[in-house]
Amino acid sequence: MCAPLMVSFMFCFVPSYQQFPRLCATREALRIKECCPSWEGDGSPCGASSGRGFCQDVEVPDQPDGPQYPFSGLDDREKWPLVFYNRTCQCAGNFMGFNCADCKFGYFGVNCNDRRESLRRNIFHLSRAERIRLMSYLNLAKQTISRDYVVATGTYQEMENGSNPMFADVSLYDVFVWMHYYVSRNALLGGPGNVWTDVDFAHWAPAFLPWHRLYLLHWEHEIRKLTGDMDFTIPYWDWRDAQGCDVCTDELMGARSSQDPSLLSPGSVFSSWKVLCSQAQNYNDRGVLCDAVEEGPLRRNPGNHNRNVVERLPTSADVEFTLSLTNYDTGAMDRGANMSFRNTLEGFGDPQTGLGNSSRMGMHAALHVFMNGSMSSVQGSANDPIFLLHHAFVDSIYEQWLRRHEPSPSQYPESDAPIGHNSEYHMVPFLPLYRNREFFISSKDLGYEYSYLLNATVTIAAAILTAKRRCGRSPWLHMSKWKNAFALSEKQPLIRSSDTEETKHRNYQTTI
Repeated sequence: MCAPLMVSFMFCFVPSYQQFPRLCATREALRIKECCPSWEGDGSPCGASSGRGFCQDVEVPDQPDGPQYPFSGLDDREKWPLVFYNRTCQCAGNFMGFNCADCKFGYFGVNCNDRRESLRRNIFHLSRAERIRLMSYLNLAKQTISRDYVVATGTYQEMENGSNPMFADVSLYDVFVWMHYYVSRNALLGGPGNVWTDVDFAHWAPAFLPWHRLYLLHWEHEIRKLTGDMDFTIPYWDWRDAQGCDVCTDELMGARSSQDPSLLSPGSVFSSWKVLCSQAQNYNDRGVLCDAVEEGPLRRNPGNHNRNVVERLPTSADVEFTLSLTNYDTGAMDRGANMSFRNTLEGFGDPQTGLGNSSRMGMHAALHVFMNGSMSSVQGSANDPIFLLHHAFVDSIYEQWLRRHEPSPSQYPESDAPIGHNSEYHMVPFLPLYRNREFFISSKDLGYEYSYLLNATVTIAAAILTAKRRCGRSPWLHMSKWKNAFALSEKQPLIRSSDTEETKHRNYQTTI
């Protein structure tokens, strides 16, 4: 039997990866435009002495972008990351990280040779102890100032070309809030109110799904490193056919406050959370970036939204229609794309006809509008932890499509997509650098799987192995070895034994 679960936190502050690494947010690094920190293992830049990586010139693509953003040289995100750095660490083999200190997704061990596959599960299938652990980890990330990263509060021009660095300390959780804000913010053209709104480096175009896939992988990885829990995975909320916010309970993501329906219940740990980078119009009016200062409480009022924009939550039929679309993206590859899987899943294509520029939002976007609060602003939506559960399920639909249609790499556009979305474009604002096409691949190639996409036997076996690892009785096993566990008679509590039942969404609440 497993010993009673004790939620403990191991502060494993080892270097990782996102922008901006503290070691690269100095006058010197900005002046020479180089982000090649040393690896602590041998003291050499990028771990070069150990063959982990090398400091190399950044190569950016020269393929033409679409017409949606008609400027050049005005936004720091153009040709990312050349405005800030033209030399970064290029890691070798299975190594990864801004200084090549880490392993690529799906690889573990000192030399990153241990291939493992993680399992993301339905949040309602977690045990009570696992739910407590999830809430505790989220809150720990929110309360812990990031040691490795800072966030930019000014443009490169405002930083006087690097001689006056403008960065701020935020929590580990808020590093990710800022990243989602920064990638989706409007372009500042100079002066109050002078902005370009038809630009987003992670939404409204082909990179929407690859970018958020990478984002979730990084977030998951950071929680593992913060807590020392290498078994941690992001759970998903299967919202098909839901009549309301099933996860909005104090045991999970927070119930509604009885005093103010737009706030969370005092019984939820999230009721004390403060948001940042949530006032897009204010920043636009002033012509500035978010200053990463707290802006008030987390807000959510699910179901009390504008019904003219979102009539209902997505249904199983909506998901199935979306999955039936054979083309990843079409036409101008923006919100007007017709019969586009990406555009329909993102929510701007009608999930019954596939026509773009739909008068009502569906699928992914419908959830954001339905939450009617912090989640409903593109730039500030990551402030609400429901964002993670929601996007994990969106990512699982993306995974279903990849497996069903097996697209060739050429289905992802090489040119003429909106700025930031061509296949070779480096994803903003990640350091080290990743290209969009690198995440137009199956989750299995990135080291993770979804429980409801497995067959019933493998689902049970995976759950058993996860439980045994937590008890310290079983090492990580490769996916190919799961079949050896089929004879085990144990069954993970709350894991359905039928793959068919798992696929049919049911709204239920497990008693805690």
